[in-house]
Amino acid sequence: MLLFACSLTLAAPARVDVESLARDTKGAFHWYPVQKTFTIVAPQDTFKFAVGIPYMTRNGSSIELSQAPQLENGHIWIAEDDAKKVTSKAVVATPVETAPAKPAEAKPAEPAKPAAPVVVKPKPPKQEIAGSREVRTIVIDPGHGGKDPGAQGKKANEKDIVLAVAKLLRKNLADEGFNVKLTRSKDVFIELGQRANLANQWDGDLFISLHCNAIDASEERKRIIQGYQFYVLRAPESEEDKAIARRENAVATLYGEKNAKDELSPLEWFKLEARLEQYKQTSYLFTEKLLDSFEDGKIKRMGTGVGGAGFMVLVGAMMPAVLIELGFISNEEDENYMITRTGQQDLADRIAEAVSKYKDAVHSYRETLGRN
Repeated sequence: MLLFACSLTLAAPARVDVESLARDTKGAFHWYPVQKTFTIVAPQDTFKFAVGIPYMTRNGSSIELSQAPQLENGHIWIAEDDAKKVTSKAVVATPVETAPAKPAEAKPAEPAKPAAPVVVKPKPPKQEIAGSREVRTIVIDPGHGGKDPGAQGKKANEKDIVLAVAKLLRKNLADEGFNVKLTRSKDVFIELGQRANLANQWDGDLFISLHCNAIDASEERKRIIQGYQFYVLRAPESEEDKAIARRENAVATLYGEKNAKDELSPLEWFKLEARLEQYKQTSYLFTEKLLDSFEDGKIKRMGTGVGGAGFMVLVGAMMPAVLIELGFISNEEDENYMITRTGQQDLADRIAEAVSKYKDAVHSYRETLGRN
């Protein structure tokens, strides 16, 4: 195991702290935390970057990076090879003066041959991944369904609440011009793994899985525990996040889904992290917009409002993906709001607002990178 860990360390690419890089170029470093963009303004050049997107602009011209900039432990890092693109000087060709040549003796002119036509084949456009391209297709996944009721409150089942909100959300987003897909539009059961597969088949730009939270506890504790929370796919940082993921993942094992499991092993997380990296920042960006949109709602925020765990429904989605726990169906106050048409419309409106803000933010990133 030690040898394995060492080999990984040796293989890790060299990186450079961008603030140090700015000092080396005698430039100024500017960080914009809301948009997660930064610039290095050097004496002759201005470089613009966005965390999580493998492009930069140099004086407005777009340049591809070997790796997307990363934000870790309060520092922003770029690959050493990409840092060299900042420190290198552009080579400008200058004319070379030569002595005038002696006139050659006149010779009879030969008839000019017609020049062969030059055929220039256009380069095929580079395929952009979800999260870096314009946001157009939204995939909404109403959790549970059919034989799987999900969590059960005193008056309703989770599967019915999330389907109602999903349909209202679909209308909101369609009215705003989005291409909207639902993994289920009626009371049917769809396996967890199939939901992400559908999102990939539809080439989605954002995957939203809707759920209601619940706890199995005393009536007194159920009255206390309430609120919405948003989850991204990442290694869980608390036992609470693990427990919520196990409850959602239990659907797969309960109904005999192939390769079902309640939790991801450390090795599975290790294999998954590299693929998640390209969508991680944009998934967090969407959760930021959700937090803004839900801030003054009837259902209050639980804790920080954002968590992470191994939700199986998110594992296969090749796009930014967020699981939304609308509220606690085990809490009477949250449930009473979520079962009303007014409450469901309000929740759909808030999610739609966050999607629109997310779309604008991605568009802004692209403008920063000169890609619009």
